[in-house]
Amino acid sequence: MAKTNLINTPAPAKSNRIFWLVLFLFFCAFVYILRSVLLPFVAGIIIGYLLDPLVDKFTKLKMNRTLATILVLVLVALIIIPAIILIINVIDSQLSVFISAVPNYVSALVKKFEPLLLDLKDMFPNIDAEKIREYMKDNMANNLKLIGKVLRSVVSSGMAIVNLLSLLLITPVVAFYMLRDWDKFVNKVKSLLPRKSKKSIEQQAKEIDRTLAGFIRGQLSVCIILGTFYAVGLHIVGLDLGLLVGFIAGIISFIPYVGTISGFIISMALAFAQFNTFMQIASVAAVFLVGQFLEGNFLTPKLVGDNVGLHPVWVMFALLAGGVLLGFLGLMIAVPVAAIIGVLLRHAIMNYKKSNLYLED
Repeated sequence: MAKTNLINTPAPAKSNRIFWLVLFLFFCAFVYILRSVLLPFVAGIIIGYLLDPLVDKFTKLKMNRTLATILVLVLVALIIIPAIILIINVIDSQLSVFISAVPNYVSALVKKFEPLLLDLKDMFPNIDAEKIREYMKDNMANNLKLIGKVLRSVVSSGMAIVNLLSLLLITPVVAFYMLRDWDKFVNKVKSLLPRKSKKSIEQQAKEIDRTLAGFIRGQLSVCIILGTFYAVGLHIVGLDLGLLVGFIAGIISFIPYVGTISGFIISMALAFAQFNTFMQIASVAAVFLVGQFLEGNFLTPKLVGDNVGLHPVWVMFALLAGGVLLGFLGLMIAVPVAAIIGVLLRHAIMNYKKSNLYLED
């Protein structure tokens, strides 16, 4: 009888692990199968999460939660909608200038490559420099015009990046209900937590919230400030497409190194084609150097903090994997999922170091 009890003792723990594993796999399958329709709901949940602290501040002033939610969403809409319209108009005008200036860019670049072509002709007498020159002109002009036209069509098609009437109609509704009932959702989830593990789960949830708040809210602020700085800086130094390239470089700087490096390379290529003096080209490089100095020494330490716990390589891997598996939806949830996995792994390692397996007792 003792043997039977000994064998059956771990059964509940084992069945619990199987239950959670099956639930997790079911959830992953659910997200993957319905990935094409989940975008507006996930966007609404993210907006609710980001704006919840602001609604909480209004409710502390004895304002009704529903009224506070409406007020916050209206304030955000009054800021976001004009900003989006302004950005679309600026991008459209910048691309128009870029497309019309392509022939001049190509001629300037070919002229600057002229000494190199002459050197190649001296080294290899059989090379036809004129053919190379014509090839460069034709291909560079066609490729640059094609890129410009594609970008312009994306902008003028009315926010084709987000696809979608469903995103524009459903997301605000989801965001409203998430904001209004956020505390109710949190309390409901807390009431369903296993009583034995409730304290540990709440501790991990707080750490996940701290990580997400530090990274998402902080990094969003950094991206907007940096994008504005790059756009204004490049526009001041006179770079064509400076507003567009600078803003995009800042906005995608949440991907470590990618935004700054890509923006710097594109800006320097445009500067090399447009400007004829070293000082003008150097001024473009200076904008990015100053931007990086401000980000590294002031913006990121103050707005994001040093204790977020998301390594740049982990963020890049999460974004790449999310994009490959779930497309744009994957990009949206990549960082939150990476933060959750990071916190769970840290707790798992901590528990492992307290276990008999690690201590070898």
